[in-house]
Amino acid sequence: MVQQQVAVRRLTPVLGAEIHGIDLNRVDDATFHIVHDALIEHQVIFFRGQDLSVEAQKALGRRFGELVAHPNDPGLEGHPEVMIIHADANSKRVAGESWHSDVSCEEEPPLGSILRIHTLPETGGDTLFASMYAAYEALSEPMRRFLEGLRAVHDGAPYYRSVNARIGRDDGGRSYPRAEHPVVRTHPETGRKALFVNEMFTTQIAGLFRQESDALLRFLFDHVKQPQFQCRFRWEKDSVAFWDNRCVQHQAIWDYWPQTRSGYRVTIKGERPV
Repeated sequence: MVQQQVAVRRLTPVLGAEIHGIDLNRVDDATFHIVHDALIEHQVIFFRGQDLSVEAQKALGRRFGELVAHPNDPGLEGHPEVMIIHADANSKRVAGESWHSDVSCEEEPPLGSILRIHTLPETGGDTLFASMYAAYEALSEPMRRFLEGLRAVHDGAPYYRSVNARIGRDDGGRSYPRAEHPVVRTHPETGRKALFVNEMFTTQIAGLFRQESDALLRFLFDHVKQPQFQCRFRWEKDSVAFWDNRCVQHQAIWDYWPQTRSGYRVTIKGERPV
């Protein structure tokens, strides 16, 4: 039975909402529809005070689709599809320091990601989210028409190999996902158009000379970072964020070293962008 007095509080005019009155440890069909509809409307949704078990977090993700393991980072022991998000005084980097859509280099990039943070620094460690609907709609009509005819290469190898080198992890010469996606994708549930390039994984615009591609990508990477497309989430213990990778980018802010920030993330398989 759905919990009573569910409240959805919008955070900005363009994206983000906090949802109150739902216990994510117990999600029935009616509650699932509330969460689903809020995600589709607000693009990223947040929950407070969720003492969420790993199994319940996985169960919530599976309501939306198949869970997938991360292509570079090992999962939680016994739970390969659960990514460990952790930084402390010994860390040399944190996950998600640059703007990105999770693992966009996959042929079928993730639908969404669900992150629960259980250990927090005293201050800092916020996450920024940006609407790629808003970023696309803010472009001029000629630029929108031009971009809609283009495809971009998303390559995981440069980023993941740089991460491994930075932390001293031998990747064993493994291969990483690489795919080509439309620069502007249409969301399969809303029909809205969104920019789908990001500075973590997008390496080239297909068919353009390198100088042309680099110049266009620099413009787009800067464009999507504008504050009017964003919301900022201040984490509390046992907060949960659920974002739609098909229309949202995010960036984790590492301003809390040497303090500790830890949590678990599950990622839901998506479809080939069109």
